[in-house]
Amino acid sequence: MSTGRVELRAHLLRRRLAGGDIPTGRQKNLRSYRLFGQGDPTALMGLAPEGRWGPGAVLALMAERVGVDPDFGRGQGPDTIDPDRTLDALDRLADLLAAAARRRATVLTGTGHPTKLTAFHTSLARALEAAGCTLLTPARGLRFREPTPEGERSCVLDYRGPVAVVRALDGGSARGGRLDRSGADLLHTHSAQPVRLALAELARAGQPLPGLVLGDHGWLCGAGRLGIPAGGPADSNDPAPFVGEAEGTVAVVVPVDDGSPPECYRPLSDYVLQRADLAPYKE
Repeated sequence: MSTGRVELRAHLLRRRLAGGDIPTGRQKNLRSYRLFGQGDPTALMGLAPEGRWGPGAVLALMAERVGVDPDFGRGQGPDTIDPDRTLDALDRLADLLAAAARRRATVLTGTGHPTKLTAFHTSLARALEAAGCTLLTPARGLRFREPTPEGERSCVLDYRGPVAVVRALDGGSARGGRLDRSGADLLHTHSAQPVRLALAELARAGQPLPGLVLGDHGWLCGAGRLGIPAGGPADSNDPAPFVGEAEGTVAVVVPVDDGSPPECYRPLSDYVLQRADLAPYKE
């Protein structure tokens, strides 16, 4: 079923993926912009900005790229993602996929939002595979320790279909180092460490870097920093990918709420594949 721009715009507003009443509030956005300006590692998501990005400059960029309110004096209430900016970025993402399909690129896909965005990324990756691209799944089962503001946590790099995810190895349902295939141990992460580990494993195996990385959070920033074309979604409180896009590090960033139920993103992936002239993925 085809999804047109008008229908998708209405969907974005109805499901609060964009518009003037997004789930991420103004206070949370401004806090993230301040942390990015201060060089907080979680906010940087593996990016090494070339320019000087104080909180005011970050807010101005996010107003331009995302559509948030540019007034730093307003610190409370809802904020905005401009749905037309979302649609324009989805068009650019479609162009990125179409170019990858034409050259039959190798593709690496990963997410820091495994309970929300895995299905979105899977749809794009599988459609590229059907068009002749090769999907990469390096470093499956690799264990590592990831720094967080609360201290280090033990993790493992795993895959849900073609999409790399991070799972917990201690605490919760993964206690004792056992993986919980129900998904209860899936971790939300901003880190670029997973993509770095995956790319390092490719290098150790003598394989070239992928021709495209699809993802979010640190997957975009970490891959883009190495010169790999990277594209995917980012929320209004995640300035790092947008700074990367502005500096030419990240190829395409789609401004959209990234914490909604997985089914909300199906019309977005359908739209991208339609624009890219790729057959939609059928589960």
